[in-house]
Amino acid sequence: MKDKYKELLVARYYVEHVKSVEKAAEEICDEESVGTWTKLTTIENTEIDIIPRLRAEILDTKVHGDHDGYQSGEVLIGFKTETFDTEAGITSILSMLAGNLFGLGALRNIRWKDVDFPRSIAENFPGPKFGVDGVRKILGTDKGEFPNRPHIGTIVKPKMGLTAKEWAQVAYEAAIGGVDFIKDDENLSNQPFCPISDRTVAVLEKMDQVKEETGRTVIHAVNVTAKHDVMWRRVEEALDNGAKCLMIDVILTGFQELAQMAADPSVKVPIHVHRTMHAAFTRNQRHGISMLPIAKIIRMVGGDQLHIGSYGQGKMDTELDLELQIKNAMLNPMYEFKQTFPVASGGLYPAKIPNLVKYGGNNVIIQAGGGIHGHPDGTRKGAMAMRQALDATLKEISLEEYAKEHVELARALEKWGN
Repeated sequence: MKDKYKELLVARYYVEHVKSVEKAAEEICDEESVGTWTKLTTIENTEIDIIPRLRAEILDTKVHGDHDGYQSGEVLIGFKTETFDTEAGITSILSMLAGNLFGLGALRNIRWKDVDFPRSIAENFPGPKFGVDGVRKILGTDKGEFPNRPHIGTIVKPKMGLTAKEWAQVAYEAAIGGVDFIKDDENLSNQPFCPISDRTVAVLEKMDQVKEETGRTVIHAVNVTAKHDVMWRRVEEALDNGAKCLMIDVILTGFQELAQMAADPSVKVPIHVHRTMHAAFTRNQRHGISMLPIAKIIRMVGGDQLHIGSYGQGKMDTELDLELQIKNAMLNPMYEFKQTFPVASGGLYPAKIPNLVKYGGNNVIIQAGGGIHGHPDGTRKGAMAMRQALDATLKEISLEEYAKEHVELARALEKWGN
């Protein structure tokens, strides 16, 4: 951020306005600070001139082009920090940066593309409690043959239907095969066929068994997502049962729930953040909210791990340049906040690992569900194939060459290709 903007909360928007990009910027500044659609008598006799003190500023405009009935471009808006209620948390920020401006009639489309938070705002939030380094210390991946290597994770499949005992057994097979991290699916919480408490305890017992047999630590993220009172009861129960990681579907619960969880001194485990439902407003390139500001908010409010996409390798809609920006936003310095561990997931399998490491670097959690549990020889072999693909990549050996002496990888390549 430029020094002259350091005391402003700066947001960038793509706009399409029936008159002009400049007019769009003016309307955003008015709507989201001290303006309205008409002249006000209520400010004529105020002791302090409200408008120059509190009105949002137009910092920059860029016209992309003139079209049939509208002009498109980008605007950079600076919001005065005094206009935010920091005690209210992220809610006050979102009410302005993502508020009524999305409903302005003259704006055919508007997309919130990026944000930079000044220190005076950011210091009101906890940031990640563990971050990349903390998670690595828990798992022991800060050392070993490949210190600070990428992590391999899995989502137990099928996502729903298994009993707690069956679920834990699948988790055990994946852990024995070599995964570092296991998570609940975002759809799995406390259904009658797999109660959350039973699942948590059963998996912990299996992970203790893995530790005894291999010396490796593998953690399970328990999905505690629910309405407020139920979620916090689940958090308490999970921690009492010995859970080593919590998972929250942050778009469903709200960012402030994550902030509260991260700030709570009783929560002494990492928080894995899933972004399910995000595409309802992030996918349209001309309207809604980009994942980039969402990711920055999640880091600021305390997410230790965050799904960011698959670097163009998976089944989900993807935008490589944007995902690289998100990765950098999670890992680059942001005041004193720890780094958030980027997670790649969605339709991944062993042959995708070289490109995932190419784009994600060492600080990536590569999560495969079907790409492990769909292996022709079962979950354990599927996990082994993923680790073999990672080992080959880190050793700079082609997967085809490595597969000649690693049958699990060979079988995966045979099924899913390269």
